[in-house]
Amino acid sequence: MRTTAEMTAAADAKANIRAGVWGGLLGGGVIWIYEAVVWVGIQHSLPLAGIPRNATGLVFGSDVQASLGWLASALGTFIHFFFAVAWGVLFAYVWPYFRRRGLEATLVALPYAMIAWVVMHVAIMLASANHPNYYDPNVVIGGFMSHFFFAVPLALYVKHHTAMRDEVR
Repeated sequence: MRTTAEMTAAADAKANIRAGVWGGLLGGGVIWIYEAVVWVGIQHSLPLAGIPRNATGLVFGSDVQASLGWLASALGTFIHFFFAVAWGVLFAYVWPYFRRRGLEATLVALPYAMIAWVVMHVAIMLASANHPNYYDPNVVIGGFMSHFFFAVPLALYVKHHTAMRDEVR
C-alpha cells in the first residue's frame, strides 16, 4: 500500500511532466513567432518556410536538409518541439526549488534560456560541422534573444500551472 506522501509525489511528477510538456510547446511556438517577426520580417535572414527546416539543417547539415525536400520541415518541426518539450519538462522539475526560495519565474527563465542556448549549440557543434559562426556577436545575441522568447512563456506557464495545483491542495 502506498503512503499519502508517495501518492502526492507521483501526482506531482505527473503534473510536472504535464506542465513541462505544455510549457515547452508554448515556448516552442512563441520562439517561432519571434523568429518569423525578427529573422524573417525584420532582418530578412531566413524565408518563413526556413523556420521549420532550420533544426534539420543545424543537426544534419544543409546537404541533408536540401536532399529531404519537404520532409526537412517535418523533421525540423519534430526536432524543434522534441527539445522544446524536453527543456520544458526539465524546467518544471527545477522550478519548485526556485519557487521555494521566493524567486520570480521570469528571473529564473533568463539564465535558463542562456544555458539552454549554450547546451543546444554545443550539441549542434558536436553533431554537425554545419552551424552558424558562434564567434559572431550577432549570432550569440540573436540566439539568446530567441531563447528568451522560449523560456519566459515556458516559465510563466509552469509557474501558473504549479500555483493552481498548489492552491487545490
